[in-house]
Amino acid sequence: MGRKQTALLGQLSDIDLRLLRVFRAVAEAGGFSAAELELNVGRSTISRHIKDLEVRLGVTLCQRGRSGFALTSEGRQIYQATLRLLSSLDAFRGEVADVHKRMTGHISLALFDKMVTNPAAHIDAALRQFDDLAPEVSLDIHIEPINEIERGVMEGRFQLGVIPAHRESPSLDYQHLFYEQMYLYCGYRHPLFGTADISIDDDAIRACKYAGLGYHSPNMEVGNRLGLQRDITVNDQEAIVHCLQTGRYIGYLPDHYAETFLKKGEIRAIHPQRYQYECDFVAIQRLSPRPSRIVQTLWDCLAEAHVH
Repeated sequence: MGRKQTALLGQLSDIDLRLLRVFRAVAEAGGFSAAELELNVGRSTISRHIKDLEVRLGVTLCQRGRSGFALTSEGRQIYQATLRLLSSLDAFRGEVADVHKRMTGHISLALFDKMVTNPAAHIDAALRQFDDLAPEVSLDIHIEPINEIERGVMEGRFQLGVIPAHRESPSLDYQHLFYEQMYLYCGYRHPLFGTADISIDDDAIRACKYAGLGYHSPNMEVGNRLGLQRDITVNDQEAIVHCLQTGRYIGYLPDHYAETFLKKGEIRAIHPQRYQYECDFVAIQRLSPRPSRIVQTLWDCLAEAHVH
């Protein structure tokens, strides 16, 4: 087993890279059948490639059969290593393209959820400008929670991210883009829905069940300051809406995202002058290694699209 692993790490070939890309696609699709469309090859070919990679690495990467598909613990480790390796190769290609002054390569961009309805967010304008400047560069766009975006950028899985600002990391570069207004809401079945704001104080809020984000964020910071204990932990804004619609929970939402549900009379803002906060959205990238020219170009496009 040790000799096989050493051979892979010591003599990485184009075939190995192709097998690793197949493995990445299978892992992200959740199985061989689901990866067929992405890879445009048959399931038997995919199965053979994964088997070849397992022999090359000397480990079992996944369990497959009647019980379904699942990565082994070794497979999960290899998957993370594969993401880092392929990201580094993309960065290398970008730097080689820099030498020839060509804008080619690949960028993975990670975005926080529900930004598209924010009129202050101009991600579309940034992407349009970037496509004008670098039409040969391919993009992957991921929607992820804050913690996953930060970790992915630090590890090199994502080259750029856009998140609500909270605590800063010394290993990341930050650039302000836009703001987002947050209010505290409840659903129409909730006891506070028909209660006048003047009758609602912090004690009344703390007596309610609260749905909040389960990772460090402005949402968590504000909830902690109010003394709110999460009764339901969620990972995105849509999950908070589901909680509000039960009539059992309160939770913070961006005003632009809440607007549709407000117009339908499904939710209301609770004492909006008192229970509200503003999020500063920022772009993030690693400070080291230095970003390639294509990554820096997208970084600059994000900045220019949000100049007021």
